[in-house]
Amino acid sequence: MKNKIPKSLVAVALLNFIAVPAFSAQDHIENAENVVQQAQYKNVTTIKRNFAKQVAINYPVLSADIKHSLNKYNLALNLDQLPALALHTSHNNISQANSALQQLKGLPNNTGSLLQVRLASKTMLTDWQQGESPLFAFTPAGDDSQWSEIEAFDQFGDIHYLSVDQMPTQPVFIVELDQQKVQDAGIAVMKSILSANKLSKNMVSPQNQLSNEQPLQTSVLKKIHLEDDKEPWISGKAEVYAIVTGIDPSRDEPILDIVDLPYLDHDQTNYSPNQVLIHWQRYRWQAVDLLLMEQDDNTNYKTLAMKLLEISEQVMASIPDLQAQGYTIIPKLTNELLKAMPDEWFTNNDDYVDVFYTLFENKEYQGYKGASSNATITLSPLEINPRQ
Repeated sequence: MKNKIPKSLVAVALLNFIAVPAFSAQDHIENAENVVQQAQYKNVTTIKRNFAKQVAINYPVLSADIKHSLNKYNLALNLDQLPALALHTSHNNISQANSALQQLKGLPNNTGSLLQVRLASKTMLTDWQQGESPLFAFTPAGDDSQWSEIEAFDQFGDIHYLSVDQMPTQPVFIVELDQQKVQDAGIAVMKSILSANKLSKNMVSPQNQLSNEQPLQTSVLKKIHLEDDKEPWISGKAEVYAIVTGIDPSRDEPILDIVDLPYLDHDQTNYSPNQVLIHWQRYRWQAVDLLLMEQDDNTNYKTLAMKLLEISEQVMASIPDLQAQGYTIIPKLTNELLKAMPDEWFTNNDDYVDVFYTLFENKEYQGYKGASSNATITLSPLEINPRQ
């Protein structure tokens, strides 16, 4: 005897069948395209690779604009300065890529165009201007010490593999982030988040002190030298900034000040910026730590600032008697900040540059090496008197 299906279940099945929307072939195509499009913007390296290929295969229609913009004084231009590129790309839309990059880097949506194309070296300029066909490369993902080759595209879309260590003789353009624009916007994001949570204050400038009777006590960065930035030719110049860590003089809370070092581009080079680095009236015990960091494609500035904030609060909450420990709390704070940073922020060996523990007010540091012996600084006290 056959089992009979209840009429109620038949009715439910029919209703469910009727309720299922029908998908046309066009719907499936559009859904597949959306999946592909989302995958193209999943990380910074993927975005750079896609645009390196797009610029390469469209080079014949882009070359005039590129040659008009670049010269020995300017080797880079933003992709939004290439209107013909937008006409010859579909999924690799510059605006969509830019929005994805802003999100990946934790930057506001008014940051502007972040992708640029840069000639790898001025030594390539003459050959390129005289008609030699260029390749278009991008910085690979992962630890640069593990890179075996650099991938690059020619104008036919074919892949070429370049040496990691040796600068190519053929002209090579690099599709990358505008590092200075990214760092300027990123530092602004970090300052905003830390300031909103009272871990940072607006830097006091000499101009703001003109009406005060007391001199302004500072330390000036007279000289700085990096031993090795460990960057291959494709990475270009470094973008370094400092985090000054200390304790607020009026309350039991940390102070983290972010200071840009925009001139610090290359290793094995002495820089003499004469830059005011530390404003001592902002810190208790006349002691601070100095952490040097380098901007990197993996850095999300919003996440970094929130992590700095979170760890700072945890460290302070773990100390029962802050006054009894004195300035020894500052290195503990700095070490916890370093340990809290995710491993992926160190994949290029360039996020952490060096750290200087327990720098004191009114002390001269001449040729002073950091804890990792990668950075050497000369730091001098400077008293700035108010206008009489």
